[in-house]
Amino acid sequence: MRAYDLCKPLLFALPAETAHRATHRLLHAAQGTSVEDRLRGRYVVDDDRLRTEAFGLDFDNPVGVAAGFDKNAELPSILTALGFGHVEVGGVTAERQPGNARPRLFRLPEDGALINRMGFNNEGADRIGARLATADLPDAPVGINIGKSKSTPLADAADDYRYTYDRVADAGDYFVVNVSSPNTPGLRELQHRESLERILGGLVDAGAAPLLVKLSPDLAGPAIDEALAVVDDLDLDGVVATNTTVDRPDGLQNPNRAERGGLSGKPIEERATGMVGFIAERTDVPVVGVGGITDAEGAYRKIRAGASVVQLYTGLVYEGPSLAHDINRGLCDLLERDGFDSVEAAVGADL
Repeated sequence: MRAYDLCKPLLFALPAETAHRATHRLLHAAQGTSVEDRLRGRYVVDDDRLRTEAFGLDFDNPVGVAAGFDKNAELPSILTALGFGHVEVGGVTAERQPGNARPRLFRLPEDGALINRMGFNNEGADRIGARLATADLPDAPVGINIGKSKSTPLADAADDYRYTYDRVADAGDYFVVNVSSPNTPGLRELQHRESLERILGGLVDAGAAPLLVKLSPDLAGPAIDEALAVVDDLDLDGVVATNTTVDRPDGLQNPNRAERGGLSGKPIEERATGMVGFIAERTDVPVVGVGGITDAEGAYRKIRAGASVVQLYTGLVYEGPSLAHDINRGLCDLLERDGFDSVEAAVGADL
């Protein structure tokens, strides 16, 4: 039995956000100590077949932590010690904001899912930028997810995103524009072409690179095509697919399915993988696959669908700290089974 199997009932006896904060504090206390070194020796999988390249960056393995887990950029080093090949911090907003009222994070254990309506709670671009400027960051790529401040009118969104970028620009290895969270009023309206052109164009002019955009799984095909046209027109570096969904698929069992917010985890896995393939068939830029990954097979399906790298968050809640290690070990076995010499060779194999 894994150690996490013993701890999990205790964590799940706590409210979801309380358990997350407790885990966060534990990881923060271990970061930079000999404990981190021991974790790195236990969980990091060093195998050349896992090395890959995307949007001009080198990744020791394709498995990363999605935005939302480390909102204030406090844990990048310890997360890579758990075996992750990259970490995306944030979402960071121009203004410090508390987010929505609690409770705002809900487990659906029977469904392997979470619902959140966090609302971009974070310490703000000034403080997070200062922290990143002095942090001992890992060798692995660190991405910065940028969101819109809740109080900023949609008409002023481009300036809001630019302010945040300017304060974190020197620390990020790549930058993701988040216009797809369902928990900031009106934010998803910014996925339309005119708004995207203003926001992303302003960041391109500011020198943001590599620059990616994160899209919602709730976008219809024509809207995705419009967003990808902006990606191509502005020569962006990649697309993150996908964010959480406001839909509630049939078959959800836990009563928390009635809560408002974005659904993540196993119920959106197939939909997210399908969107990865839909996007990969329509653009030449790298795709970051996110949504419902809990094992090597799920990560591999997204890679074969066209994802150059993948990310997860909800899977950590249910599977624990060995998840990246287990996925990377499993990916090596799957690559060998299918005759691929590397992760890169398997990208888009099912297209």
